[in-house]
Amino acid sequence: MAKEKNEYVNREISWLHFNERVLQESADKNVPLIERLRFLGIFSNNLDEFFKVRYATVKRIVDAGKKGKSVLGGEDAKVLLEEITRQVIQLQSKSIKVLQSIERELATENIYIIDEKAVTKDQAVFIRDYFLREVNPELLTIILNNLTEFPTLKDTAAYLAVRMVLDTELLNSDKTQYALIEIPRHLDRFVVLPEADNKNYIMMVDDVIRFCLDSIFTMFEYNEISAHMIKITRDAELDMDNDLSKSFIQKISSSVEHRKISDPVRFVYDKSIKIDTLRYLKEKMNIEETDSVIPGGRYHNRRDYMGFPSLGRHDLLYGKISPLPVRGFSLEGSLFEQIARKDYMIYTPYHTYSYVINFLKEAALDPHVKRIKLTVYRLANNSQVAAALINAAKNGKEVTVQIELQARFDEQANIKYANIFQEEGIKLIFGIPGLKVHTKVCFVEREEAEGSKRYGFISTGNFNESTARIYTDYTLFTSHDGILKEVNKVFNFFEVPYKINKYRHLIVSPHYTKNVFNKLIDNEIANAIVGKEAYIRIKMNSFTSYKMVDKLYEASRAGVKIQLIIRGVCCLIPGVEGMSENIEAISVVDKFLEHPRLFIFANDGNPKLYISSADWMTRNLDYRVEVGCPIYDEDIKQELMDTFEISWNDNIKARVFSDKQDNAYKDDAKPKVRSQFALYDYYTKKLES
Repeated sequence: MAKEKNEYVNREISWLHFNERVLQESADKNVPLIERLRFLGIFSNNLDEFFKVRYATVKRIVDAGKKGKSVLGGEDAKVLLEEITRQVIQLQSKSIKVLQSIERELATENIYIIDEKAVTKDQAVFIRDYFLREVNPELLTIILNNLTEFPTLKDTAAYLAVRMVLDTELLNSDKTQYALIEIPRHLDRFVVLPEADNKNYIMMVDDVIRFCLDSIFTMFEYNEISAHMIKITRDAELDMDNDLSKSFIQKISSSVEHRKISDPVRFVYDKSIKIDTLRYLKEKMNIEETDSVIPGGRYHNRRDYMGFPSLGRHDLLYGKISPLPVRGFSLEGSLFEQIARKDYMIYTPYHTYSYVINFLKEAALDPHVKRIKLTVYRLANNSQVAAALINAAKNGKEVTVQIELQARFDEQANIKYANIFQEEGIKLIFGIPGLKVHTKVCFVEREEAEGSKRYGFISTGNFNESTARIYTDYTLFTSHDGILKEVNKVFNFFEVPYKINKYRHLIVSPHYTKNVFNKLIDNEIANAIVGKEAYIRIKMNSFTSYKMVDKLYEASRAGVKIQLIIRGVCCLIPGVEGMSENIEAISVVDKFLEHPRLFIFANDGNPKLYISSADWMTRNLDYRVEVGCPIYDEDIKQELMDTFEISWNDNIKARVFSDKQDNAYKDDAKPKVRSQFALYDYYTKKLES
């Protein structure tokens, strides 16, 4: 049956709605002031990645002369590009107003962000000295007029487009000279000026450069000079070559390198730029009408606001929480001995990530541990996880690491770690052609008196101690032999992909995830039809699989009560009579990034629960290796249902999905619940009980 257009929300449009929720955080006066600036940086960084990947994909469809309706939820690709550009311009305009509002509020806190026109004499001395010492030696400045070929601009780098009107008496030169100044990414974007009268002053490095333009262009005799920011975003899709003589690492490295010269998909400029300068740049850069041309504010690369200096003002920041231990799970004794007795669950960042690090360190030193296997998608810059694995290899353990070299925007970091692991004697697996490995699992085999014993953990998040402080994720530690034998089967599949294993416990993509979840939903439908208890509760990052959307519509029509907590993209439209009236859906955006995947099925009063690395997206279901793990421990089951309920009851940071797509905050008469704060209280009370 043909689908009506209003049965789904387009994925790209839903993503823009998600990023608007991030922007809402920067506008929320209940969020600490400097944190609001940092949310503005996250909003901008998200938008950059959106254009590199999602917009670039749609543009490829248009450039190929296709409409792409089958993969775009019924949308025509060209029309969709136009709608994206329209909405992005609106969001950019809104973000500029939010920034201006924040700057006014900072002034009430005696924090002033000044530009080159507001500099005092004392500040001028400091700025010129800082420019000569720190900034000028790093600048790349290109005079454009006499170049036969326009320089290749770096992806999302910030450039000042300089326009000089020369003295008419200067011979043999165009009256108007153009130049580009590249602002190096490693320079601090925010320059903290000397404090004066208990007031803090901050200047963007862009304005430091503007203030010192005369020092850069001292050899030109000009009557007028101006500098306006521009940037381009390039297509970030990896195009792999078919050269059989190259290793997989070489192919990935080459493809990442090609990003530097890939096609531009967005051109952003300061809307106050002179028309002739804009026309000159667009002509020289071959900016076409099909490219997204976005007029913006004075400053671009606002992602840098994620690093806005704290200035010692802890009152303008979120208070740091102390990660908690898990009740009954001691970091001082042997983790293996404790896990042998029962399963344990950690929910970071409410719980300490030290359990993961200590588990791996114990495995590295324990003489009874024979082999360790781990999947890697994203590691921290100075990874304790990697250090523990290397330590294990040096101690003679058989260490196997499946490392995903195509982890988006982490390719270079993973190539670096792959080379280090190889040098240290760790066995590497690079995955399966056509499939990304996104699963998060660890397997340890230990020789004990009774024979070989298996231990491990399965997580919803990356094994990254840095992001574990800001991403919420579940990690299950278990010695369940059936589960861990199947985890080992997953590693065997990496090496022998033509052999498809069978699983009794795990839900594994790409072969089984969709079918297993369909059967679980069918069970709820059957129970609802005969009047038994039937509900589905799901927490995910994104929900874009139209087939799974249809399945939940089917369940809703059968009377199954469905609650969805979807942080990001959601293509399902809840609350529509005759289609989804039994479905409610919310999104929680707050201090931490909501990242876990949790699935709860009523099963007629005997709930079935799973955690998973997979969202319900086509890529996770069909084109990635993912693992969903059942929860068998009754205490952990109850804990997970409690945490879902706390998130569901959020009425401060929860937004409601509806056919209006307006990101309205959930507003009910219940006592006010801010779920991320309530979850920390929940675990604190568990420790005290």
